[in-house]
Amino acid sequence: MQRRSFVLGSGITLAGLASGAAYWRWQEIKPAVHYPGRDLGHQIRDQTNYSAWPSSGVVRKTKVLIIGSGVAGLTAAWRLNKSGCQDLLMLQGPEPFGNSAGTSFGTGNDQISCPTGAHYLPLPSMESRHVRELLFDLGVIEANPYALQPTYDERALVHAPDERLLFNGQWQEGLLPLQMTGQGISAGDIAEHQRFVEQIAQWRELIGSDGKKVFAIPLVLSSHDTAWRALDQLSFADWLRAQDYQSAVLHWYANYCCRDDYGQTYDKVSAWAGLHFFCSRGGQAANAERGAVLTWPNGLQTLTQGLFDHAKLQERSLPMSALQIDEQADGVRVLAWDHQQGITVQIRAEQVICAMPLFVAKHVVRDAHRYGLASAQDLPPTVPWLVSNFWLKHFPAEINEMNQSRDTVPLAWDNVVYGGKGLGYVVATHQQVRVGQPRQTVFTAYHALSDQTPDAARQWLNQASPQQLLKLALSDLHAAYDWRFNPQVLAADITVRAHAMASPIPGFLSNPTLLAMREPGVNAAANAHGNVNQRRLHFAHSDLSGMSLFEEASWWGDVAARAVMQAL
Repeated sequence: MQRRSFVLGSGITLAGLASGAAYWRWQEIKPAVHYPGRDLGHQIRDQTNYSAWPSSGVVRKTKVLIIGSGVAGLTAAWRLNKSGCQDLLMLQGPEPFGNSAGTSFGTGNDQISCPTGAHYLPLPSMESRHVRELLFDLGVIEANPYALQPTYDERALVHAPDERLLFNGQWQEGLLPLQMTGQGISAGDIAEHQRFVEQIAQWRELIGSDGKKVFAIPLVLSSHDTAWRALDQLSFADWLRAQDYQSAVLHWYANYCCRDDYGQTYDKVSAWAGLHFFCSRGGQAANAERGAVLTWPNGLQTLTQGLFDHAKLQERSLPMSALQIDEQADGVRVLAWDHQQGITVQIRAEQVICAMPLFVAKHVVRDAHRYGLASAQDLPPTVPWLVSNFWLKHFPAEINEMNQSRDTVPLAWDNVVYGGKGLGYVVATHQQVRVGQPRQTVFTAYHALSDQTPDAARQWLNQASPQQLLKLALSDLHAAYDWRFNPQVLAADITVRAHAMASPIPGFLSNPTLLAMREPGVNAAANAHGNVNQRRLHFAHSDLSGMSLFEEASWWGDVAARAVMQAL
């Protein structure tokens, strides 16, 4: 899609002067760029001698230690606290709340919260009882948490208008331009989309030969029927073609969904995973339509902060990251880096939950191969993301570029550009219940760097200047607003997540490393000391599923917590 030029004709116009002024003003803005965990991660990867690091000489002891404060670690803490476990510590890691973190702009009552990571949660399926339970504890589900249609807090259900798409210079409701026949959309496009919707509706109810749903969330509850698991041997793009789906619009939509949920294009994502995106959830609500999602101004930080508070971690959470984890006969020794003091601390625990990404755990856990983690290269690839927040003093004018009128589909919660470099942008103030539109807002733009390999994208991110990052961050917003957007920006804040999420490439379901690490059997360290009934180190992260989803991370945190409860 070509952006409409704002310089009309060959002469200098008022629009041209305005755009030029905005352009030069934009060059004066220096975005704040954050690389959470990058420097320490590289040190851990390259380190061979931790004895050279400044040491406090301090040794702390605890019954249970949770390493990592993302969704998995916080779910584990929530479950353990519910069970009555009080002797517990958590290492926050380099970024509290990880991929579910948020930030804010402004001061006092004028603060605007916004996400720096994930920003929504689909209504949990019947299989996701663990998510329903924690949402009930946090007050997000108000009644009947295990019913087919629970009642949700209205403030968390995304308000209308929820989605819109910029297609051929014109906004339309929804993310597929099916109402635009005659403007690049054919009757064949519409027919194929309808066939796809009907096929997905049928496959959502599929049961495998083992009696389990073919596509369930959490993933481990899905059927192991080999006929359906064979879908994991081809890409989602190949599956669409094999099903004779030819519509370019439908292929764009499938590709967009894979980039949005898995960080890679649909020709690199497992067909099973691509179908899982559409078929696995299906959660319903008594007070919302099908397909509704849960969201908050600061994204999923509302949930992570809620879990943190519910687990009473205020006095038990430490600003530290694990450098080494060594399971021994009588417990687990952890060497941790204190981010505030700049020193190392030793922690001894009876039970440890390692809720850090597996590609990091490979370098931190001593003799990681004993737990099935033979090599980081044996794991699904991790893909990079850019999350960019723009604090705006005013909302940019909404213009229908087809006829230059202001008669256009209104600003939605999620706003996507057809064929755009990014994944669109969300509006932080959308969920506010008020008579009129607030004066200021924050737009959060998301980019999965899926146009190149993950390694190449990380290399580019590591050397890109703030202005280069800013240019990419603005790509969808400039497609939507041209020069009108720049003058509204008060500040720009960019978070670079170079290893944001695991991506389910073909073959991920049978990945031997993931299968070995999910196995709750006796580990080699315990067996070597003749203590066959004890397992002291437990892994909990969405990486174990090969899919970076809230429900998966929470599942593994719950599983690890229950294993610890049984061992204590």
